[in-house]
Amino acid sequence: MRHIVSALVENKPGVLARISTLFAARGYNIDSLTVAPTEDPTISRMTIVVEGDERILEQVEKQLNKLIDVIKVREYSKVEHLERDLMLVKVKADKSTRSQIIELIDIFRAKIVDVSQESLIIEVTGDRDKVDALLELLRPYGIVEMVRTGVVAMARGK
Repeated sequence: MRHIVSALVENKPGVLARISTLFAARGYNIDSLTVAPTEDPTISRMTIVVEGDERILEQVEKQLNKLIDVIKVREYSKVEHLERDLMLVKVKADKSTRSQIIELIDIFRAKIVDVSQESLIIEVTGDRDKVDALLELLRPYGIVEMVRTGVVAMARGK
């Protein structure tokens, strides 16, 4: 099962290294990791996506809570939440395929952010399924390059 874990941490050097080492030392693979300061510049939010059963999730939460620099840990699979992933993808697009690609990205409410003679760079934001679906539909045209931010998540409501 896929789990999204959010950790509020002290925004100082070495915190990311300690947390990623914690995962590696226990043999847990991080599927996605995003880190950025919050509304308080002394605190960062880490959003970590990890695959595993409830036992693995429980271990991850316990280990994170033991770290001095960790302020709060929250797991989102049991609460109403929003999640987003951002992808930039450069796809081959000549005169014969450009209009087909444009129609496709309109369906996904994506944006063209760069145009050249041979390619388009497309920006898409959404949940992981939406981003993955667009990527699969673009593959036949020829993916030149692709980058993703990883998942960010936030609980709904108060």
